[in-house]
Amino acid sequence: MRYIPSSHADRQEMLAAIGAGSIEQLFSSIPEKLRLRRPLEIPKALSEPELLDYFRERAAKNSVDNPSFIGAGVYRHYIPVVVDALISRSEFYTAYTPYQAEISQGTLQAIFEFQTYMAQLTGMEVANASLYDGSTGLAEAVLMAQRITRKNRFLVAKTVHPEHRAVASTYARNLGVQLEMVDYTEDGRLDVARLESMIGKDVAAVVVQSPNFFGTIEETHDISEIAHRYGALSIVTVCEAVSLGILKPPGDGASEARTADIVAGEAQALGVPPSFGGPHVGFMATRERYVRQMPGRLVGMGRDHSGRRGFVLTLSTREQHIRRERATSNICTNQSLCALMVTVYLATVGPKGLREIGEQNILKTNYAVSQIQSRAKHRVLFSAPRFNEFVIQGESDCPAHGVALSRFYPELRNAALLCVTETATKEQIDGLVKGLET
Repeated sequence: MRYIPSSHADRQEMLAAIGAGSIEQLFSSIPEKLRLRRPLEIPKALSEPELLDYFRERAAKNSVDNPSFIGAGVYRHYIPVVVDALISRSEFYTAYTPYQAEISQGTLQAIFEFQTYMAQLTGMEVANASLYDGSTGLAEAVLMAQRITRKNRFLVAKTVHPEHRAVASTYARNLGVQLEMVDYTEDGRLDVARLESMIGKDVAAVVVQSPNFFGTIEETHDISEIAHRYGALSIVTVCEAVSLGILKPPGDGASEARTADIVAGEAQALGVPPSFGGPHVGFMATRERYVRQMPGRLVGMGRDHSGRRGFVLTLSTREQHIRRERATSNICTNQSLCALMVTVYLATVGPKGLREIGEQNILKTNYAVSQIQSRAKHRVLFSAPRFNEFVIQGESDCPAHGVALSRFYPELRNAALLCVTETATKEQIDGLVKGLET
């Protein structure tokens, strides 16, 4: 929006309306000693070319020599330029609800394709049109399981992202939902023996993340089988969605007993930049029989009276559409623009490309782990298979290269979480290892 200053006549009219004689009178309540009586010392105005040169000169001073090895729920992957080019088109450049289907077919089709991609990646039957982010995805999955089972007790792996657990706890606090933590073992995964000792017929669902917060890969199908044995649902949350391109999806458990019931998480890794922590895009997928309990919105494909294919919002069980007490969620305007980024990214890289990206993440992470184990003065914790994150621990202080874990896990003193994606080069990884040697 352009700045249009008020004229002298405009200012006089406004002063007259409030009964003030002058602009000076507006500031009479400010003590004299606090008022500035000289002109501001600001440089003269610049022309547009001069202003561009001014910022280019300063931007050139920014150092990009230090690559980032921080993940912890937000990941730096290469994003093809076509993603930004397409989402910047004026037809798409909004996150708001496409209420008028007759003039929103392009947006609705893009959301429908996002749902299709997420259902395929998770191995589930149906996915919604996105949620705010991974943390609200987990929280909504918990509330959805409560509605399905009419039970209030949940067993949550301690290896689930701590901040996502905190959001779920906030949602659950006044709804009678109990979230009980299940500890992890020395290999950095859920303690299955502890889970079996805690679970009972009163449990609504078991919640596990894979790859988990430590980067290790959980046995989601075994955990789903345990949950179903006691009549509980299995919720799997995913923070690093690139892993879905190479790992066996939670919804593909060979049998229904070994298959997750709800898969929710964060899709930021699929074409959305870190952006200092947001905006990102959550997702949720489930079995078709639970679709009416799924929050948010769903885009469906149908035919009009002339037989032409069309896309519409369907099963929108939100408080805007039905009685508030019967609504599944107050999720309103969703992350459609970010979901479009995910759709364009997945269409661009394709199944083979996504698998190759996943393989690069694993290979480069394993290289970093092997180099740190053989050369650096830090030990690598947890022996379970990992995707692109791992935990290292210093002897006397916490490594400065990753995310300090002691604020989330007090028992992990001097430990840090590191992340290596396909964007890291061998030289950069070697530089990381060298930095850890000192």
